[in-house]
Amino acid sequence: MAGIELSSSAFNDHAFIARRYAFEAESVSPPLRWSGAPDDAAELVLLCEDPDAPSGTFVHWAVVGIDPHSDGVATGECPPGGTELVNGYGERGWGGPHPPPGDDPHRYFFRLYALKEPCVLPDAPSATEVHEEVEKRQLASGTLVGLYQR
Repeated sequence: MAGIELSSSAFNDHAFIARRYAFEAESVSPPLRWSGAPDDAAELVLLCEDPDAPSGTFVHWAVVGIDPHSDGVATGECPPGGTELVNGYGERGWGGPHPPPGDDPHRYFFRLYALKEPCVLPDAPSATEVHEEVEKRQLASGTLVGLYQR
């Protein structure tokens, strides 16, 4: 399967995410850049999830319908053409990292998927629902992992 290069000017892969992006601070989404989406992709889907959350995998950001010809998103913005879904906090859009104080660093997986056809998700999808839907339509994907600890 083809790969999408996913990166951020705010943090490197497997490095710490700045407090600015966290729930207890500004809670703005970090800037992301991508390349390598297949020309025949119908849409891109972005998911940020924390598999280390005590209650199970927590969705911090889910965006569908992203323009497959776009190449990134600025800090605090919605990706071009995208529709932000409801996150694990019950709010639409980005919800910053907020692991329990004293936990080991949590991992925040930013995953970008290129799909051959649009997917349909509930308004507040679980990470499992996103994975199940994108796996049926996936042409390519890319992953960037950030860390956060309080």
